Amino acid sequence: MPDAPAPSPLARPVAALRGVGPRHVEFFAKLGIATIEDLLLHQPRRYEDRRATGCTIAQLKLNEPATVLGKIVAQGVNKFAKGTKSVFEFILDDGTARLHCRWWNLPWLEDKFRVGDEVFVYGRLLSLKPRTIDHPETEVVEAGDEASVHLHRIVPVYPLTEGLSQRWLRGLVWRTLEEYGGQIPERHPRLVPTASRRRPDTSDATERRLEAAGTDTVLSLSRAVAIRSLHFPVELPDRELARQRLALDEFLDLQLAVRARREKLLANARSQPCKGDNHLIRPFLAQLGFALTESQTTVLREIRADLARGTPMRRLLQGDVGAGKTVVAACTALMALESGHSVALMAPTEILAEQHHRNFSKWLDPLGITVQLRTGSRKTAPISHSLSPIPSLFIGTHALVEDTFTVERLGLVIIDEQHKFGVAQRERLLRKGHYPHLLVMTATPIPRTLGLTVYGDLDVSVIAHLPPGRGAIKTFVRGPEKLPKVWAFVRERLGEGRQAYVVYPRVEDTDLKTGTKAVMAEFDKLAKELAPHRVALLHGRLSAEEKESVMADFRANRVQALLATSVIEVGVDVANATVMVIENAEQFGLAQLHQLRGRIGRGAHDSWCVLVAAKLTDDARDRLKVLEETTDGFAIAEADLRLRGPGELLGQAQSGAQQFRFADLTRDLELAKLARGLVQRA
Repeated sequence: MPDAPAPSPLARPVAALRGVGPRHVEFFAKLGIATIEDLLLHQPRRYEDRRATGCTIAQLKLNEPATVLGKIVAQGVNKFAKGTKSVFEFILDDGTARLHCRWWNLPWLEDKFRVGDEVFVYGRLLSLKPRTIDHPETEVVEAGDEASVHLHRIVPVYPLTEGLSQRWLRGLVWRTLEEYGGQIPERHPRLVPTASRRRPDTSDATERRLEAAGTDTVLSLSRAVAIRSLHFPVELPDRELARQRLALDEFLDLQLAVRARREKLLANARSQPCKGDNHLIRPFLAQLGFALTESQTTVLREIRADLARGTPMRRLLQGDVGAGKTVVAACTALMALESGHSVALMAPTEILAEQHHRNFSKWLDPLGITVQLRTGSRKTAPISHSLSPIPSLFIGTHALVEDTFTVERLGLVIIDEQHKFGVAQRERLLRKGHYPHLLVMTATPIPRTLGLTVYGDLDVSVIAHLPPGRGAIKTFVRGPEKLPKVWAFVRERLGEGRQAYVVYPRVEDTDLKTGTKAVMAEFDKLAKELAPHRVALLHGRLSAEEKESVMADFRANRVQALLATSVIEVGVDVANATVMVIENAEQFGLAQLHQLRGRIGRGAHDSWCVLVAAKLTDDARDRLKVLEETTDGFAIAEADLRLRGPGELLGQAQSGAQQFRFADLTRDLELAKLARGLVQRA
């Protein structure tokens, strides 16, 4: 047998490093550092330019962070009356001006500094007369062999924990790079063959400058040089190039895992062809009363090609609110039903499942197709249908993944609003059949970087254009002082025969401190405000029967204004509803607001969405302004990703989402595309 490969020296525990004792190991554990590689990948949180071109005290500007170097010319503790409060202060002089550095109620710092100490100080200037910084970060300059590590260069400043100092950790990283820098291997030498093999201690800064950022520049850098530049960049732009190079490795790790997962599925999976023969689709399209858009037709061709193969389809269908995904889902279901296979469609809420059941029953009953409903509170037929040879369409909520639900010859699974479900739920439903095809749909457009990463194992189709004949949607951002005019506008629209939604973030328990409103607390007030028009309540605490009764009244225009929570985010389609008012709009994400706004504009009439912010701060106005300026869900999704970050945007449902150390899903689209391309070509 061949010898096993020698373990990487970087996999050795951090305790193997000279100067690292048991207590240091405990401190490092708090930072997630267990091995030498962990230490070398411990990313600085910022950098200080300690070269001669650095900032002087005289050049400091109010409220702008900066680092200065000077000598302490005076220091001491001042105690206030009764001795309960104190301030330690030293005065720093660099020859251009003096800087007062203060720490409140930390008198023990007097023993840490001495007059004559040369000190680096980092912070924001609070005042100019005198120049003052409160609670700055500091580092005393010390003579020694490692002075060049901490002086006259760009130095890293690391995240710390109690027991570790900046100077000690910086010195340790420097010594570790000196000892192990030449042993840092490429993670993917086969995928990144053009990576430079320069020595990691090269001083050729011009090659490593990030002047015209591009993927070729990233590919030219070796991992070893990137890690050194991450800690000790020669020029400030080098740190970003280093981050990008290490981010590329993370994207490659993910894409390789995605490919392996997909190859494993395709290697073992043999699904039944489900492309159908059109004997149900032709009469279905004829009875619709409208023609499919070019985008819908293109997507259906892609889906039919998938269903014709002997390997299971794994496809994500994206389309903005109102783009016609439901009709595409119906056609896809008919292809499987024509082929003699049953179909399961899972929706995240009972409201959406009920609506799908109504629509699909209306469409498919004339074709002789059985459409059955499965929710937590309603079932249209017995739970088990394993004895029935007739293919059927099953529509439901999470009830479809329960062990009590079984279905014979399951050929296709459709999941609506995919982001509302976790990966495990999706897999449980797929296991109801023998490698059924999968179509997941979302009306929340997915930013492209997330599409390449979180949903990287799915082929993607996009319905790019809305059906013709829809009215325009106009969006306005208003403060609470404008509410009287807003309600007057709503009454005008209701007087014209239209209907309205009014959305609040809570069911009950209004929060007076934050101004957060609740539907139950606002109901009586709104009923008077919109009289004589009828107002009804809809929220998640109502029973399924109560929800359906309210929605039936709203669809029939027996209720003119629906006061609701975000439970109407999906599954509510009333063409006559042309007005939406969302209070406390600043508390919703942009993608969710866009989804809510998608409940209007579904008919031929123009529609209006009014976003009322209880606290219309500059930040809230800038964020909500995105919705004022565009109805493009993909543009809104990209803005939401930038503003909220991928963690909040994905939420807990996507528990399989990759955790990145260096990659940034808000700005690394080109790197994600590069990684996918490299893996696909390998």
